[in-house]
Amino acid sequence: MTDLNKKAFGGLIRLIATLAILLFLPAWTLDYWQAWIFLAVFGTSVLLITMYLMKKDTKLLERRVNAGPRAEKEKSQKTIQIFASITFSILIIFPALDHRFGWSAMQAYVSVAGDAIVLLGLLFILFVFRENTFTSGTIEVFDEQKVISTGPYSFVRHPMYLGAL
Repeated sequence: MTDLNKKAFGGLIRLIATLAILLFLPAWTLDYWQAWIFLAVFGTSVLLITMYLMKKDTKLLERRVNAGPRAEKEKSQKTIQIFASITFSILIIFPALDHRFGWSAMQAYVSVAGDAIVLLGLLFILFVFRENTFTSGTIEVFDEQKVISTGPYSFVRHPMYLGAL
């Protein structure tokens, strides 16, 4: 296994472990089927995307493993990444607290529908990766990079944001 693959799998394991902590610690229970399903859907999807990149586009994988606030070079981008990380964490923690304290009641199909939307969003991101090998984990421009206007880019200028949303 290459160092890049080790780094990618290590990052994936850290991501899933962080998600598990953010889901189960605030919920204060492992008896939380919605969290288990979300982790399975998200983790499996990201694993399959990572394996696809390992096989089909190692250059993109290399650009994707260096992401987040520490990877950004400009202060404004670091700030945006920190804000995005905090927002994402809150989006994970809040439902766990809701589960713990019983603030709301939700039908099971709503949770399953949410997982389906997560799956579709990640599938859309895979389509973005297949169309544009320059979807780096940081804001940067490469000499050989060109403007993409096909695939998901024919619908929206920054499709990965749409998939993440």
